[in-house]
Amino acid sequence: MKFWRRIGRQQWAKMALGVVAAEYVRFVDKTTRLTVEPPDAWDRAEADMPIIIAFWHGQHLLATNASKPSYKVKTLVSHHHDGEVEAIAVERLGIGTIRGSGNHSSGFLHKGGVAAFQAMLDALADGYSVALSADVPKVSRVAGLGIIKLAQISGRPIHAVAIATHWRIVLDNWDRSTINLPFSRGAGVVPEPLRVAADADDAALEAARAELENRLNAATRRAYEIVDKPQLR
Repeated sequence: MKFWRRIGRQQWAKMALGVVAAEYVRFVDKTTRLTVEPPDAWDRAEADMPIIIAFWHGQHLLATNASKPSYKVKTLVSHHHDGEVEAIAVERLGIGTIRGSGNHSSGFLHKGGVAAFQAMLDALADGYSVALSADVPKVSRVAGLGIIKLAQISGRPIHAVAIATHWRIVLDNWDRSTINLPFSRGAGVVPEPLRVAADADDAALEAARAELENRLNAATRRAYEIVDKPQLR
Protein backbone atom coordinates (compact mmCIF):
# COMPACT_ATOMS: atom_id res chain seq x y z
CA MET A 1 0.00 0.00 0.00
CA LYS A 2 2.84 2.41 0.86
CA PHE A 3 4.43 1.62 -2.50
CA TRP A 4 1.28 2.61 -4.40
CA ARG A 5 0.90 5.74 -2.29
CA ARG A 6 4.44 6.76 -3.19
CA ILE A 7 3.72 6.11 -6.87
CA GLY A 8 0.51 8.11 -6.65
CA ARG A 9 2.41 11.14 -5.37
CA GLN A 10 4.78 11.20 -8.34
CA GLN A 11 4.10 14.00 -10.82
CA TRP A 12 4.13 11.65 -13.82
CA ALA A 13 1.52 9.46 -12.14
CA LYS A 14 -0.68 12.47 -11.36
CA MET A 15 -0.38 13.62 -14.95
CA ALA A 16 -1.34 10.18 -16.27
CA LEU A 17 -4.31 9.91 -13.89
CA GLY A 18 -5.46 13.41 -14.80
CA VAL A 19 -5.38 12.67 -18.52
CA VAL A 20 -7.24 9.38 -18.07
CA ALA A 21 -9.86 11.08 -15.86
CA ALA A 22 -10.40 13.86 -18.40
CA GLU A 23 -10.80 11.46 -21.31
CA TYR A 24 -13.17 9.30 -19.28
CA VAL A 25 -15.35 12.31 -18.47
CA ARG A 26 -15.28 13.30 -22.15
CA PHE A 27 -16.35 9.77 -23.14
CA VAL A 28 -19.20 9.70 -20.61
CA ASP A 29 -20.33 13.12 -21.79
CA LYS A 30 -20.42 12.05 -25.45
CA THR A 31 -22.35 8.84 -24.74
CA THR A 32 -24.88 10.32 -22.30
CA ARG A 33 -28.35 11.30 -23.51
CA LEU A 34 -28.78 14.44 -21.43
CA THR A 35 -32.12 16.04 -20.59
CA VAL A 36 -31.94 19.58 -19.24
CA GLU A 37 -34.69 20.95 -17.00
CA PRO A 38 -35.88 23.59 -17.62
CA PRO A 39 -35.09 23.50 -21.35
CA ASP A 40 -34.08 27.18 -21.37
CA ALA A 41 -31.48 26.75 -18.59
CA TRP A 42 -28.58 27.49 -20.97
CA ASP A 43 -30.24 30.68 -22.24
CA ARG A 44 -30.96 31.81 -18.70
CA ALA A 45 -27.34 31.23 -17.68
CA GLU A 46 -25.95 33.04 -20.72
CA ALA A 47 -28.13 36.07 -19.99
CA ASP A 48 -26.66 36.32 -16.48
CA MET A 49 -22.99 35.70 -17.22
CA PRO A 50 -20.60 35.75 -15.58
CA ILE A 51 -22.24 33.50 -13.01
CA ILE A 52 -21.38 31.36 -10.00
CA ILE A 53 -22.05 27.68 -10.75
CA ALA A 54 -22.80 25.63 -7.64
CA PHE A 55 -23.01 21.84 -7.29
CA TRP A 56 -22.66 19.20 -4.59
CA HIS A 57 -19.16 17.81 -4.23
CA GLY A 58 -20.13 14.19 -4.87
CA GLN A 59 -21.56 15.18 -8.26
CA HIS A 60 -18.40 16.90 -9.44
CA LEU A 61 -17.38 14.22 -11.99
CA LEU A 62 -19.77 15.62 -14.61
CA ALA A 63 -19.71 19.20 -13.35
CA THR A 64 -17.93 20.20 -16.55
CA ASN A 65 -21.24 19.46 -18.32
CA ALA A 66 -22.58 22.63 -16.67
CA SER A 67 -20.40 24.57 -19.11
CA LYS A 68 -20.15 24.91 -22.87
CA PRO A 69 -16.78 25.06 -24.69
CA SER A 70 -17.45 28.68 -25.61
CA TYR A 71 -17.91 29.74 -21.98
CA LYS A 72 -15.11 31.37 -19.98
CA VAL A 73 -15.08 29.31 -16.77
CA LYS A 74 -12.71 28.71 -13.88
CA THR A 75 -13.31 26.19 -11.10
CA LEU A 76 -12.10 25.94 -7.52
CA VAL A 77 -9.85 22.92 -6.92
CA SER A 78 -8.44 21.79 -3.57
CA HIS A 79 -4.74 22.10 -2.68
CA HIS A 80 -4.82 18.45 -1.55
CA HIS A 81 -2.63 16.10 -3.63
CA ASP A 82 -5.80 14.54 -5.10
CA GLY A 83 -6.70 18.03 -6.21
CA GLU A 84 -3.62 18.09 -8.44
CA VAL A 85 -5.03 15.19 -10.45
CA GLU A 86 -8.38 16.97 -10.65
CA ALA A 87 -6.69 20.21 -11.78
CA ILE A 88 -4.86 18.38 -14.58
CA ALA A 89 -8.12 16.77 -15.72
CA VAL A 90 -10.13 19.99 -15.57
CA GLU A 91 -7.55 21.99 -17.48
CA ARG A 92 -7.37 19.28 -20.15
CA LEU A 93 -11.12 19.75 -20.55
CA GLY A 94 -10.57 23.44 -21.26
CA ILE A 95 -11.55 24.90 -17.89
CA GLY A 96 -9.28 27.13 -15.82
CA THR A 97 -8.49 26.36 -12.18
CA ILE A 98 -8.25 28.32 -8.95
CA ARG A 99 -6.53 26.42 -6.15
CA GLY A 100 -7.86 26.58 -2.60
CA SER A 101 -10.71 25.48 -0.34
CA GLY A 102 -12.92 26.83 2.39
CA ASN A 103 -13.85 25.95 5.94
CA HIS A 104 -17.17 25.32 7.69
CA SER A 105 -17.35 28.22 10.12
CA SER A 106 -15.80 31.11 8.26
CA GLY A 107 -16.10 30.61 4.54
CA PHE A 108 -12.69 30.72 2.85
CA LEU A 109 -10.17 31.45 5.61
CA HIS A 110 -7.88 28.40 5.59
CA LYS A 111 -5.83 26.27 3.15
CA GLY A 112 -5.14 29.18 0.86
CA GLY A 113 -8.79 30.21 1.08
CA VAL A 114 -8.28 33.97 1.31
CA ALA A 115 -6.20 34.04 -1.86
CA ALA A 116 -8.65 31.68 -3.59
CA PHE A 117 -11.61 33.84 -2.59
CA GLN A 118 -9.92 36.92 -4.05
CA ALA A 119 -8.97 34.97 -7.17
CA MET A 120 -12.63 34.02 -7.68
CA LEU A 121 -13.70 37.64 -7.26
CA ASP A 122 -11.06 38.69 -9.78
CA ALA A 123 -12.16 35.98 -12.23
CA LEU A 124 -15.80 37.11 -12.02
CA ALA A 125 -14.74 40.73 -12.51
CA ASP A 126 -12.79 39.65 -15.61
CA GLY A 127 -15.87 38.00 -17.12
CA TYR A 128 -15.15 34.39 -16.10
CA SER A 129 -17.90 32.30 -14.55
CA VAL A 130 -16.73 30.44 -11.44
CA ALA A 131 -17.74 26.87 -10.59
CA LEU A 132 -17.35 25.35 -7.14
CA SER A 133 -18.93 22.83 -4.82
CA ALA A 134 -21.35 24.41 -2.38
CA ASP A 135 -20.86 21.99 0.51
CA VAL A 136 -18.33 22.63 3.25
CA PRO A 137 -15.29 20.31 3.37
CA LYS A 138 -16.07 16.84 4.71
CA VAL A 139 -19.70 17.73 5.46
CA SER A 140 -21.85 16.40 2.65
CA ARG A 141 -24.95 18.22 1.42
CA VAL A 142 -24.50 21.16 3.81
CA ALA A 143 -23.97 24.43 1.98
CA GLY A 144 -21.33 26.76 3.35
CA LEU A 145 -21.47 30.52 3.71
CA GLY A 146 -18.39 31.04 1.53
CA ILE A 147 -20.26 30.74 -1.76
CA ILE A 148 -22.99 33.05 -0.43
CA LYS A 149 -20.38 35.68 0.50
CA LEU A 150 -18.90 35.30 -2.97
CA ALA A 151 -22.28 36.10 -4.51
CA GLN A 152 -22.84 39.02 -2.13
CA ILE A 153 -19.50 40.71 -2.75
CA SER A 154 -19.29 40.01 -6.48
CA GLY A 155 -22.92 40.83 -7.21
CA ARG A 156 -23.14 37.76 -9.45
CA PRO A 157 -26.04 35.25 -9.24
CA ILE A 158 -25.63 31.62 -8.15
CA HIS A 159 -26.85 29.07 -10.70
CA ALA A 160 -27.14 25.74 -8.90
CA VAL A 161 -26.99 22.56 -10.95
CA ALA A 162 -27.50 18.86 -10.26
CA ILE A 163 -26.39 16.26 -12.80
CA ALA A 164 -27.27 12.56 -12.59
CA THR A 165 -27.05 9.49 -14.79
CA HIS A 166 -29.05 6.28 -14.69
CA TRP A 167 -25.96 4.08 -14.83
CA ARG A 168 -23.70 5.03 -11.94
CA ILE A 169 -21.63 3.83 -9.02
CA VAL A 170 -22.11 5.67 -5.72
CA LEU A 171 -19.13 5.37 -3.40
CA ASP A 172 -19.49 4.95 0.37
CA ASN A 173 -17.49 8.03 1.32
CA TRP A 174 -18.22 11.39 2.94
CA ASP A 175 -19.59 13.10 -0.19
CA ARG A 176 -21.24 10.02 -1.76
CA SER A 177 -19.05 10.52 -4.82
CA THR A 178 -20.76 9.31 -7.97
CA ILE A 179 -18.90 7.65 -10.82
CA ASN A 180 -21.14 8.25 -13.81
CA LEU A 181 -21.04 5.43 -16.37
CA PRO A 182 -21.25 5.77 -20.16
CA PHE A 183 -24.18 4.95 -22.47
CA SER A 184 -26.72 6.22 -19.97
CA ARG A 185 -29.68 8.53 -19.59
CA GLY A 186 -28.63 11.78 -17.97
CA ALA A 187 -30.39 14.76 -16.44
CA GLY A 188 -29.24 18.25 -15.57
CA VAL A 189 -31.61 20.20 -13.33
CA VAL A 190 -31.06 23.93 -12.80
CA PRO A 191 -33.22 25.79 -10.26
CA GLU A 192 -33.97 29.51 -10.44
CA PRO A 193 -30.86 31.68 -9.94
CA LEU A 194 -30.15 32.77 -6.38
CA ARG A 195 -29.15 36.40 -5.86
CA VAL A 196 -27.68 37.82 -2.67
CA ALA A 197 -28.10 41.50 -1.88
CA ALA A 198 -24.93 43.53 -1.30
CA ASP A 199 -26.34 44.83 2.00
CA ALA A 200 -27.52 41.42 3.29
CA ASP A 201 -27.07 41.06 7.06
CA ASP A 202 -26.12 37.87 8.88
CA ALA A 203 -29.72 36.64 9.00
CA ALA A 204 -30.20 37.23 5.28
CA LEU A 205 -26.92 35.47 4.47
CA GLU A 206 -27.95 32.45 6.52
CA ALA A 207 -31.35 32.42 4.79
CA ALA A 208 -29.61 32.46 1.41
CA ARG A 209 -27.29 29.64 2.50
CA ALA A 210 -30.26 27.50 3.58
CA GLU A 211 -32.11 28.32 0.36
CA LEU A 212 -29.14 27.25 -1.79
CA GLU A 213 -28.93 24.01 0.18
CA ASN A 214 -32.64 23.35 -0.31
CA ARG A 215 -32.50 24.12 -4.04
CA LEU A 216 -29.52 21.84 -4.62
CA ASN A 217 -31.15 19.00 -2.69
CA ALA A 218 -34.42 19.45 -4.58
CA ALA A 219 -32.57 19.58 -7.92
CA THR A 220 -30.64 16.43 -7.02
CA ARG A 221 -33.83 14.55 -6.15
CA ARG A 222 -35.43 15.70 -9.40
CA ALA A 223 -32.40 14.71 -11.50
CA TYR A 224 -32.43 11.18 -10.07
CA GLU A 225 -36.19 11.01 -10.53
CA ILE A 226 -35.79 11.80 -14.23
CA VAL A 227 -33.01 9.29 -14.94
CA ASP A 228 -34.43 6.48 -12.82
CA LYS A 229 -38.06 6.56 -13.95
CA PRO A 230 -39.15 3.57 -16.06
CA GLN A 231 -38.85 4.15 -19.79
CA LEU A 232 -41.82 3.55 -22.10
CA ARG A 233 -41.08 1.05 -24.85
